Amino acid sequence: MEKLTLKQFRYFEALAKEGHFGRAAEACAISQPALSMQIKELEESLGANLFERSARQLRLTGFGEAFAIRVREVLRSVDELSDFARSAQGNFLSQLRIGVIPTIAPYLLPKIIGNLTHEYPSLDIQIRETQTEKLIQELEEGRLDTAILALPISEPSFAEIELFKEEFVLVRNSEDEAKPVPDSNSLREMRLLLLEEGHCFRDQALSFCNIRSGLPREGLEGSSLSTLVQMVGAGIGVTLIPEMAVPVETRSAAVSIARFKHPKPQRTIGMIWRRTSPMGEQLSKVAEIVKRSANITD
Repeated sequence: MEKLTLKQFRYFEALAKEGHFGRAAEACAISQPALSMQIKELEESLGANLFERSARQLRLTGFGEAFAIRVREVLRSVDELSDFARSAQGNFLSQLRIGVIPTIAPYLLPKIIGNLTHEYPSLDIQIRETQTEKLIQELEEGRLDTAILALPISEPSFAEIELFKEEFVLVRNSEDEAKPVPDSNSLREMRLLLLEEGHCFRDQALSFCNIRSGLPREGLEGSSLSTLVQMVGAGIGVTLIPEMAVPVETRSAAVSIARFKHPKPQRTIGMIWRRTSPMGEQLSKVAEIVKRSANITD
């Protein structure tokens, strides 16, 4: 077997992630023919095909899937070496790959990025917004350094830091502003609009209403809080949103906000990262900046 290179591993990882030679080449900042040649040389060195190629799609072979897991482990270890060296020298990070769930990203990220940039002007911040399950997977694979999401995650391989707690508010049509605030039992009888499957905020809302996830429901599901709030303004139903989303999502919709009496629905927001990461001390400092960005104090 000829010598394998880290460059080939990175090109392979990009192609496995993108599933398309053009997009992978663009992500790697090389030409498509050059990428194709590197992948071909890698397969020849391994003596096995990594991808199934057809006119319409590109997919990993069984060997390619197993190889991808090992490649990610190698690349993660390599990426952590430079951070380990910097942490040993007492220097801060040069790059931060941070993941955020969609019900936090639009409302908190601008402040977080602004405060991090002010504190560390040379820091290269890379953002990934997606659902919790994908964030956890990408953290495990070393594609992310840390993630901001709803706790608990309860994964032994991750360190967790609680940042703050946040209440949910009821969004209803502006014509209903004078009506009494319903309790969780009353909400079960209303047309409650929710985010689509996969969003942890959906599960938290269902839990408050004592509705089991997975049960058939009549109503509209949306991919964003913005969609849900606009539907409420159109008189279709009611919804719940986190407190941090209120200023952004309600400014252009004919809705009113109501706050629940006890028990108040809420979620715990925190940061997680791999326990094996040499960046733990630096990420703890990032967590403090995130906490300040949310105007939360101990």
